[in-house]
Amino acid sequence: MSSKVRKIGILTSGGDSPGMNASIRAVVRKALNENIKVVGIYEGYKGLVEGNFVKLDTKAVTNKINVSGSFLYSSRCKEFETPEGMQKALDNCADQGIDAVVAIGGDGTFSGAEDLAKHGILAIGLPGTIDNDIIVSDYTIGFDTAINTTVNNLNCLRSTCETHSRLSVVETMGRHCGMLTLHAAIASGAAILAVPEIPFSPDDIISKVKEIRATGKRGMLCVVCEGCRLEDGTKLSEHLAYRFKTETNIETTFEKFSHVVRGGQPTVRENVTASQMGVKAVELLMNGASSMVVVERNGNIQPVEIHFALATQRMYKGTLTDEEKATFTQDQLDEMAYLCQRRHDTMDYLYQVSRDICHQHLTDLK
Repeated sequence: MSSKVRKIGILTSGGDSPGMNASIRAVVRKALNENIKVVGIYEGYKGLVEGNFVKLDTKAVTNKINVSGSFLYSSRCKEFETPEGMQKALDNCADQGIDAVVAIGGDGTFSGAEDLAKHGILAIGLPGTIDNDIIVSDYTIGFDTAINTTVNNLNCLRSTCETHSRLSVVETMGRHCGMLTLHAAIASGAAILAVPEIPFSPDDIISKVKEIRATGKRGMLCVVCEGCRLEDGTKLSEHLAYRFKTETNIETTFEKFSHVVRGGQPTVRENVTASQMGVKAVELLMNGASSMVVVERNGNIQPVEIHFALATQRMYKGTLTDEEKATFTQDQLDEMAYLCQRRHDTMDYLYQVSRDICHQHLTDLK
């Protein structure tokens, strides 16, 4: 393969996730092997606007693969979203000789990469988010480690719950995506779980916990995704913890793992997938590709257009407008619909698995 790319800038943006450093390392090593220079951009798009760069060579990425977070740091930058901020970023790219950017993060990060591509900078996105909420990809960098960290914490709680005949209501991360919660609840043997994508009833949850306690079970875990809220906006996790304490005789604690699950040494799965995606990003740039995001689908590492990926996100959330739909072919819209349904089916299947092996046979909601 021949390449017109001479220098790649790499950044991480939005929330950090384990495996980001592995993907940075892969981009650097692959690019250097192809005689392409690499510079790191500190603090995401903020660094691109402010001109905060560092030369990346083999030594710079040595011993980084098993470290969580991002050694290039991360932040969110409103200025980049303005015409003035974009011009500063483009000027800095020109000054540094950067003709391509690899951006690691979520859908906001991809939007920034797409904007750069519109201004002539080759741009490739890598999905880095513990939530696994990128619909066009089966897997996102950080997900596996976050599950394992969450499960380890749940297992620690289980022993003390059993000792003291206690119930722990645990709020897990994931925003409005319940993938992390579903996997962690199944793997930890939680008695109850709730995710935003599946209808839930607080009354049914309270009743079911009482039924479980009546069977003689001592320790129980109730795992709730942070995105689960009541109609008035109250978090379901906090609501349940309060009601368990006031309406039952069960000793109840409320736990919130929060950002601790962003840490932890990346798993093998994490580093291997992140490395594959990093290498693929450089290969795409060498072939002149731009405005693409590297995803994993059915075990294959492959590119998808950022515009398509972002539109699929909006279709899944029900916010894709008719005007936006008109920019796609019917085949593309059918593929988006398929991917959205595929994600729904996956969520439903995992939830059913949890019902089959846990204690939470809640009343079906219509």
